[in-house]
Amino acid sequence: MRGFKKVLGLVLTVALATSVFTACGNSKKGGDNDNDKKKIGIITMVENGAFMDMKEGILEELKAKGYTEDNTTFDYQCASGDATTLSTIASNMADGSYTAVFTIATPPTQTFVSTESDTPAFFCAVSAPLAAKVLTDMDKPDMNATGTSNAIPVSEIIDFAQATTPAKKYGLIYSGNEDNATNTIKQVEEYLKKIGVEYVEKTAPTAADVENATMEVLPAKVFGKGLEVICRLVATGSFIRRYGDYIEDGTPLPGGYVETTLKDDAKGDPLITSEGLAALGIMSEEMFASMKEQTLKITQIVADDLKKKGLDLYDIKFEFGYNNDEVILIDEIASGNMRVYKDGAIVDPVDLTNMILGK
Repeated sequence: MRGFKKVLGLVLTVALATSVFTACGNSKKGGDNDNDKKKIGIITMVENGAFMDMKEGILEELKAKGYTEDNTTFDYQCASGDATTLSTIASNMADGSYTAVFTIATPPTQTFVSTESDTPAFFCAVSAPLAAKVLTDMDKPDMNATGTSNAIPVSEIIDFAQATTPAKKYGLIYSGNEDNATNTIKQVEEYLKKIGVEYVEKTAPTAADVENATMEVLPAKVFGKGLEVICRLVATGSFIRRYGDYIEDGTPLPGGYVETTLKDDAKGDPLITSEGLAALGIMSEEMFASMKEQTLKITQIVADDLKKKGLDLYDIKFEFGYNNDEVILIDEIASGNMRVYKDGAIVDPVDLTNMILGK
């Protein structure tokens, strides 16, 4: 959220300086007379957590730049997923009485820009501004609109998904009437074809109807009474307590070292081998091989991502389960489940979360 506010703040500083701040030269100050107030509109197609965060971010940045309830009327309108209502809202806000209009996501942005209003439009959460035809040049915004794009890194998301929970077939649910959705799905389809993974599609008329499209969520079972899998890239912690006579603390473990423990606090989460797991009937050696392969792949993805932020992953913990004999990751990948260092010093999990989120 903070990253969004920083970008939005820059957009506001540059763009509003010419299009909105001209109104600040008026000798009349905001007060009891609503005619003295500036009027700013905010449009969404639907309400969800992300869009409401964006709305609050817009209001916070505007207020930080002097646009308060004392001198500004904020007109927030939601179309509740109805295209006709959206068109009416956009037309009303394009009447010239608004100082600026903020649009959240692609449909509101397209609808307002299509009015060709003289009122400047500031958009956010538009994944493909050019494809949506709300701009013709990303470097030189035109059509009286500017804003931020949240282009989706399709290949990275799919690679991560395949590394964590490999799938033979994907279900794609999207709004078939929205350019942002169809543009993203096209990229997904192309990439899935490239890596040889099947997919099926289900479309909804609008984003508001997507929630009515259904997907089956498969239940996962734990192995035995629960397993924890640790992948170590650097020798430290309990590894050194066990093997410190043979290796120094901080020694890299090329390729990663995978170990498995039974979840049993009373017994100190004892280590167990693949043969032991098979002998106890907890999992087959083939399942263990799949779990180990996934562990190494996920660990490398996380390590590479952290490295880009100047952070070093020492070790990370996972929990796996299964569905129809397929091994799958069943727990979140969180900062509290990994040991990370920066410039030779361990990073607190809370600080790590903030670093990852760019706070």
